[in-house]
Amino acid sequence: MDTPIFENSQLFVRSIGEITDIVQKEMYKFEDLGGDFLTLRPEGTAPICRAYLEHGMHNLPQPVRLYYFCPIFRYERPQAGRLRQHNQFGLEAIGDKDPSIDAEVIEIGWRLLKQLGLTKLSLLINSIGDEECRPNYLSNLKKYYLGKIKAICQECNNRLQRNPMRLLDCKNPNCQETIAEAPHNIDYLCISCKSHWEQFLTYLKLLKLPYNIDHRLVRGFDYYTRTVFEIQPPIEGAMSTIMGGGRYDGLINQLGGNPTPAMGFGSGIERIILNLERQNIKIPANEKIQTVVAYIGEASKDNAITIASELRQKGNSVITAPANRSLKSQMRYASSLSSTYVIIIGDQELKNRTVVLRDMISGHQKEIPVDAIDEHIRTSEPTNIE
Repeated sequence: MDTPIFENSQLFVRSIGEITDIVQKEMYKFEDLGGDFLTLRPEGTAPICRAYLEHGMHNLPQPVRLYYFCPIFRYERPQAGRLRQHNQFGLEAIGDKDPSIDAEVIEIGWRLLKQLGLTKLSLLINSIGDEECRPNYLSNLKKYYLGKIKAICQECNNRLQRNPMRLLDCKNPNCQETIAEAPHNIDYLCISCKSHWEQFLTYLKLLKLPYNIDHRLVRGFDYYTRTVFEIQPPIEGAMSTIMGGGRYDGLINQLGGNPTPAMGFGSGIERIILNLERQNIKIPANEKIQTVVAYIGEASKDNAITIASELRQKGNSVITAPANRSLKSQMRYASSLSSTYVIIIGDQELKNRTVVLRDMISGHQKEIPVDAIDEHIRTSEPTNIE
């Protein structure tokens, strides 16, 4: 997806949040000859959601999986890996509320950085709840901070009344002890958010992604709900994050559409390059074939997720079909993506430790052992799978 370099300023005020550093201090905003206020794109997700609405992408098979490369503009102090114009790679999965999508999006980002050769990365995660449980948490957070007024900086005093969630994101050294002892968001999750969080952790473990729960992680945009994450390299500093994102289930509704769940991340290209240079790594070339893993029945879901992960780790481009759909619906989804192959797992395949590998070009399919999937995908020519 390629969105315009500038958008109506209200798009970012409504989505990112009026009381955020980006909107208040960092946006390049100007009035055009027609009297409209425009802003150079300070982040990639809100324009994607605006385009999703304007082009009727809710009528496409859901979830809609998109990625983008684009320049980003922010007025902030230039530093290593972050310039006032820098480049960003992002990924969005719009239209699926299942926590397995959260894990899939994070895994794609994690495996990408790992396949580039980066080492000693840290995956930090948290849940910041939703509109049902967050007010209760914010009330308790404000109550806690009211007893710490003399211990926090002036900016945090301002945030306390206007945007208390941003208190946890303060980088002032004098505020760190107060932040460390603040209430934890995950202790205030409602039943729905808690269930989503626990399932999400289960999928991260299933995918063998090493994570640490960071109770102060909230991200810098107001549109985030539930899952948030960051991936950081082995360097210190407030600007060390090379990838971050989360779930934003209320953003499209906030922009005028129907309630639509979504999950995504953004990553600074310059920061990735900087860390590749620090570790003396050359970016490899890699040509991939698109494969979708479909499954029949809930019992096959965990196996489908595991198989997709194992194939991705071997350098294949693989995704799982949408959760809780019929096989026919999953096949239509794979066809809509112009997938080369579909791997099908059912009860019989689970029992025999096999899968059905279907060539989407010829329509031919064949039952093969689970351990032989990677070899067949790499060596079989489409239309000649038999």
